[in-house]
Amino acid sequence: MTTVSFFTEGDRITGFRAQGHSGSAPAGEDLVCAAVTSAVRLAECAVNDVLCLEASVKVSERDASVTLKLPSRLEDPAEETCQTLLAALMVHLVNLAEEYPENITVLEV
Repeated sequence: MTTVSFFTEGDRITGFRAQGHSGSAPAGEDLVCAAVTSAVRLAECAVNDVLCLEASVKVSERDASVTLKLPSRLEDPAEETCQTLLAALMVHLVNLAEEYPENITVLEV
């Protein structure tokens, strides 16, 4: 099962951690895992490569996880853009979890 935890401070989404394999199909054929991976990579590229915000990103092959944490203080419009982006990621993954409840869980912590 893939678990995606969104970190929050009040109303602010500060980052996320995606961990585990969904197990919906064999490795290399798992469309749920591919959807999660693609969405997470898009979010990371948007934050770091397009907005150039230098969010902290940690990837662990040992526990099959990726963690992204936004810088603590961002100025607008970067803050607003990041919040929109991470909220959209959350909605996308919640929709995926509703479609594949045995394979993905989304939490807000």
